[in-house]
Order: sequence, then C-alpha cells, then structure tokens
Amino acid sequence: MSHILVMGASSGIGLETTKLALERGHRVRAFARTASDMELDHPDLEKFSGDALDEASVNDALSDVDAVAQCLGVKLEPSTVLKGTELFSASTRILIPAMQAQNVKRLVVVTGYGAGDSGKHMNPFNRLGFNAVFARIYADKGTQETLIKESDLDWTIARPVVLTGGQRSNYKVRSDPADYRMGIISRGSVADFLVGEIEAPQYIHKAPVLN
Repeated sequence: MSHILVMGASSGIGLETTKLALERGHRVRAFARTASDMELDHPDLEKFSGDALDEASVNDALSDVDAVAQCLGVKLEPSTVLKGTELFSASTRILIPAMQAQNVKRLVVVTGYGAGDSGKHMNPFNRLGFNAVFARIYADKGTQETLIKESDLDWTIARPVVLTGGQRSNYKVRSDPADYRMGIISRGSVADFLVGEIEAPQYIHKAPVLN
C-alpha cells in the first residue's frame, strides 16, 4: 500500500480522497491549514497542519511519501470571482521542485473542466456561463496545468465537471476532447479516480474530463 500526501485534505474532494484512501488500506498524511481540526480519526491517518504556499511545510510534508494528491480549492466568493486567485499556480510552483528534490514522482491533481485547453471544447452556451463566473479562477488553474505538464513528474490531471456531494457512483473518464461533456459528478467519484490512479495508473501524462 502507498503512503499518500493529500493536500487540501480537510474538505471537499481532498477529504473524500483521504477517507477513500484509508478505506482501501493506504497511509495518508492529511495536509491542510486546519488539519488538526479534522474530526476524521484512523490509525493510518496523520494530520499535518501546513500551508500550501509555505515552502518549508510542503517540504516537511513530502518526507517518506509515495504519491501526492493535490486537491486545493478556493471559496466561491464575490471577491474571488472578480479578482481571481493565484493559489493554484503559486502552490504548484512550490510543490513541483519540492517533489523533485525528494524524488516523489507520482502526482495526481484536481483542476476542472474549463481549465487549460479543455475550455475551448465547451459549447458556446456553456462557455458563456462558465466565463461569467469562473474565468479568472480557471485562468490560474490553466497556469497550474501548464506548470505540471512541463515537469518531469508522473502526473495525471483530473478535470471534473460540476461537483455534487454524495457517495461514489458511476462516472466516465473522457480523455478524447471529442467526447468532453458537461454534467455532474460527486466528490466521492472524483476521489475514486484519484485513488485509483495512485493504485494502478492508466492516465499518466493525461488530463481527462470526469463526469
């Protein structure tokens, strides 16, 4: 079994990934600023309080891990919608060299449908609504994707569509742009993809859309 660093582990996809990895017998280091407040308890869980924008804490968190699941997110607030964010690119600029220095090769990352080159495959109606809300946030996710693709890591980028709560359910992994579709997917299903890619990689150096 693997020792997995989950970044952004206290909520959302990161929390679901943490739970699922533990369920499947992996050891998990749960990295978040509020990791110590997590109610989850398990003998194979290590709660690691740290900041993804702090080089020292990222380096410490990478010690003795086999793979990294980067599941960072931002709150969808008016200021973020209007001004955007640099969280995704800035944290990735720290993470990649830190992984390289410690010879941690496997990286699975959550961005989203609309990030990078996937946005141009949306139909015009979907793109109009998407740009009205997410354009500035996803511009930084696009930069994040470029940094990852230019690295020498064994990376996989997951691009989920509209996220919902709920348990894992059937979903599709669409690696051909001609098959990209809007839709919904549960956070648990995204976690299933991430953990599965750590266990038995099928999409190294690919960025499929999940729905």
